[in-house]
Amino acid sequence: MIKKVIVSICLLFSLATFAQEGTSSPYSFYGIGDIKFKGTIENRSMGSLSVLPDSIHLNIQNPAHFASLRLTTFGIGGTYANSKSETETQDAKARRVSFDYLAIGIPVGKKLGIGFGLIPYSSLGYKIGKTEYVINSSNDTIRSITSKYDGIGGINKVFVALAYQITKNLNFGADIQYNFGTIETNSLKYQTDIQYGSREKNTSDLRGVNFDFGLAYQTRIGKKNTLFSSFTYSPESKLSLGNSRTVQIVDVSTGSVIPIQTQEIPVEDTTIKIPSKLSFGLGFGEVKKWMVGGEVTFINNSVMSNRFNDIAGSSFENSKRYSLGGYFIPNYNSYSSYYKRIVYRGGLRYENTGLVLQNKSINDFAGNIGLGLPLSGIFTNINVGLEIGKRGTKYYNLVEENYVNLSIGLSLSDRWFVKRKYD
Repeated sequence: MIKKVIVSICLLFSLATFAQEGTSSPYSFYGIGDIKFKGTIENRSMGSLSVLPDSIHLNIQNPAHFASLRLTTFGIGGTYANSKSETETQDAKARRVSFDYLAIGIPVGKKLGIGFGLIPYSSLGYKIGKTEYVINSSNDTIRSITSKYDGIGGINKVFVALAYQITKNLNFGADIQYNFGTIETNSLKYQTDIQYGSREKNTSDLRGVNFDFGLAYQTRIGKKNTLFSSFTYSPESKLSLGNSRTVQIVDVSTGSVIPIQTQEIPVEDTTIKIPSKLSFGLGFGEVKKWMVGGEVTFINNSVMSNRFNDIAGSSFENSKRYSLGGYFIPNYNSYSSYYKRIVYRGGLRYENTGLVLQNKSINDFAGNIGLGLPLSGIFTNINVGLEIGKRGTKYYNLVEENYVNLSIGLSLSDRWFVKRKYD
């Protein structure tokens, strides 16, 4: 088991080195970037549904589910993202490879479970360019002025979770998360026939702590079916930002940007609030056979703000996310047919992201399908998920993003800390 974990980590981080940006969206400029989905590929493939407890799969959306584990479980995942951004007059394509999560859950006795891991919380990554043509009134010549904007960075979080089985049907859990990261944005402007241009660089170092609390309840209905429910709450917290700004005179005549002169501009350090979040979900089905469920999440995004006080043109509003999904297993312990042991997943997700531009709410809608493919034994799986969605609109001087995300992850479960009878 430990060898498999080490090999899996090496493979995923080798894949992630091909791209350092977890997003290509221009919307990631605002706030603290694109907020990443906090969950495994198994949950994401069911429309981001988190209601289902599992004895051999991680569910990091609700810390209470760590008490349901019966085997030590390791999970790791990454995503290959392909997106197309469109306005009314232009379009552009982008590809990214990103790391999604790395987590371990460990059962301690029959009622206690602990978990820990690393998850990206937000991601910023965009490159935008435009050229404007200006008529010189003194001699009627036309000048072209090029502006380029780019950003990179994001926030990661490490977490430690503790869960306890209060009764046979009820689990309680909590986790503490430490958030850290750096965000850098640049804006470059120059005239085509002039050797020098100007560039402004803004950098923010972010730090903060937040908590999640969760409840998970399940009860038998009839001989085969079970009702599942899930409740999570994340109180409002804060991120402290250490900000810096420099203005540079740069040489653009060679085709590359070479700094010639740099000046530090004093800016204030700021604080950004991480909004409180409340979610509630219900599911119904037959354990190890099928389940369907739904979930609604309320996020108090109206308390959000931008990194610098002089960033204008955006606002934030409270938001909601709706998830609907489920899974089906033909026969989880079949020995005669591999295909009968495959887990088939699917779901839908719709959310208001909380970002408002041009007085228009930026919405996001996606459909998901996925497969859980058993490997050696019945406790090791490779999970594949496909997400197709759309965010924003190309009207009102905004951007419409159509994306296809292919996610791949491993779920490895085994018994740890078992004393050997024979050496």
